[in-house]
Amino acid sequence: MNMEWLNNKIVAVFLFWVVMFGAVQAQTEKKPTLMILPSDNWCTQRYFTTTYEFQGLKTRVPNYQQAFQEDTELPQVISKVGQLLTAKGYRVKDAEQEIKNLSIREAEKNVTSSRTSGSLIDETPLDILKRRIKSDVVIQIWWQVHKNKSISFTLEAFDSYTSKRIATSTGIAENAGDVPHTLESAVGKNIQEFDIQMMQWYERMCGSGREIVLTVKCWDNWDKDLETEYNGMELIDCIQAWLRDNTVNGSFNLSDATEVTAQFEQVLIPLMENEQATDARSFATKLRKYLQKTPFNITSKVVIRGLGEAILILGEK
Repeated sequence: MNMEWLNNKIVAVFLFWVVMFGAVQAQTEKKPTLMILPSDNWCTQRYFTTTYEFQGLKTRVPNYQQAFQEDTELPQVISKVGQLLTAKGYRVKDAEQEIKNLSIREAEKNVTSSRTSGSLIDETPLDILKRRIKSDVVIQIWWQVHKNKSISFTLEAFDSYTSKRIATSTGIAENAGDVPHTLESAVGKNIQEFDIQMMQWYERMCGSGREIVLTVKCWDNWDKDLETEYNGMELIDCIQAWLRDNTVNGSFNLSDATEVTAQFEQVLIPLMENEQATDARSFATKLRKYLQKTPFNITSKVVIRGLGEAILILGEK
């Protein structure tokens, strides 16, 4: 009887540690979601670009839709690189499929305006794509075939929220076959270090939060501003108090402020809230709802640029 009890105890302890090990392993192996695109330079070299205008300034930006439709190598190259990253445990979102659902014309006309003043705030096509797919990281790949048939390549990873570079890998491969398979082999030889760089960034972010930019503005026709007092405190001070309570470790930087504008950079927000991934829009919406309440009773509008930048405009929708 004692022997049976001991055996059951051993089995129970063993199963407990199996479950615990599985949970720890699942947590350890959690990795960011990725989206793979051709680099800006690659698109420019092959004339897959379109002119984008914002506030009177013309800028040439990649036309991803045209690139995927007209370049036969691009989908294959991205598929091969995606397979390498998937094998490393990453979840790669299908940018090509999402791009098929977006037209360049609609992207360029994605403009938010005030119903009253007509003021404009725009997003680039890449901003829209980031927001639609909501990946943690954008991977950009560039390659060039030389006269001696060798292929140079650069693989870069950018934080989707801040556009900061977080990992890079470069190399030259002899062209032993077609471009997609040659790049697959060359990138595969460098993928381990690339993986390490991305995971170092992701682990830091898990500890310190996502970085976003939050700008607070006032419509011209609003009869108040950021210096208006509520319960003895100026509105800008009330907003900063809210940020201290709702950011990770109260981390943010007020980089610019006037009576009608305040820009907060390096705003660190939690990765998840209520089991949902957070972004600049959800965070700014939370602030908007706070300012709707007494004593503020402020109507405001949230407009966004991609995942990592939100603008809260006070005074009307």
